[in-house]
Amino acid sequence: MTALHLARMGDEERLLPMVRACHTELGLATEDWAVREALGPILDGAPHGAIYIAGPTRAPIGYAAISFGWSLGAGGLAADLDEIWVRPAIRGRGIGGELLSILPRALAAAGLKRLRVVAPGADHALARLARVGGYRAAPDGLIWSRAF
Repeated sequence: MTALHLARMGDEERLLPMVRACHTELGLATEDWAVREALGPILDGAPHGAIYIAGPTRAPIGYAAISFGWSLGAGGLAADLDEIWVRPAIRGRGIGGELLSILPRALAAAGLKRLRVVAPGADHALARLARVGGYRAAPDGLIWSRAF
């Protein structure tokens, strides 16, 4: 099972290269200063989100960023998966699906009622990972949810 830990202050230098790689793959033109500015409050404990680092602390293999909100339909605290990224060299080994399975367990202890994943298409790799992770698809196949 892949180790997963909540990112905190001091993890910026481990996160920044992975976020940069993720954004490059997505075609996002983000500057390091802007990423650092966005990471700072979350790593400092802001209640708006959390970032989990996957793999060994010294050599992380990926991350997942979560944004929190409130949902009457979910019955309280809900979250959206903002980003998930796994190093390309180790993709295809089930790590992404494992992360999507582990995250609900890690977040349920904090009172989270639902985690939602939005995929670019029903056949996209993220949709396949959500399916494997036990998430249920909306009729359009683009939004996947897992209630706890």
